[in-house]
Amino acid sequence: MPTITKLFSVKEASQHNTRDDCWLIIDGKVYDVTKYLDDHPGGDDVLLSATGRDSTEDFEDAGHSSDARKLMEEFFIGEIDTDSTAIPELEIFTKDHQKSSDLANKFLNKAVQYWAFPAAAIGIPIVVAALLYSHKR
Repeated sequence: MPTITKLFSVKEASQHNTRDDCWLIIDGKVYDVTKYLDDHPGGDDVLLSATGRDSTEDFEDAGHSSDARKLMEEFFIGEIDTDSTAIPELEIFTKDHQKSSDLANKFLNKAVQYWAFPAAAIGIPIVVAALLYSHKR
């Protein structure tokens, strides 16, 4: 009797992107590597950074051995449904990942925080000294 492979949409697989629930998509196959995070030789950060998207290129670039490829079979849970509607662009937001507009605002706030006071502390005395000097003439 043939085995039935569970099909997942990219959207569904991409929602499993945390340390407590970590799925990877590699070559159209879905792997639940949650229990393997602590054992991964490259560390859990490598796997966590590859969630939420197709990680095939990352996997291939790392040059995994045939033993690693065989080990993957333990974590196989299904395949990507190629008939499902693809989502145009997937953005996964974590605590460390913010929109560019948020980053620009954060930079501006830091710039004001760290540069406004020193600039005022230097600029105000210069302006006052210039005004006092011009009144004495």
